[in-house]
Amino acid sequence: MPAPYGPRRRAQITFSESAAKQLDSITSETEFHALDRALVVISVDPDAGELLLGESSGPRMRQYVDDVEQVRLG
Repeated sequence: MPAPYGPRRRAQITFSESAAKQLDSITSETEFHALDRALVVISVDPDAGELLLGESSGPRMRQYVDDVEQVRLG
């Protein structure tokens, strides 16, 4: 039986060098949980957040802010 709404598009998440350094500095379970929650939101809803200005030749980058977990991804 086919999916009722067709195939879902998933977000492609990549980490910049500075983001990778920030990730290496996370030490608390609470911070990992907050980041994981925000990444799940983005992976399920690639249109979450606001479009960032920039080139349109590649994938458009977005900024997502989760006020509950106090996480900002861009």
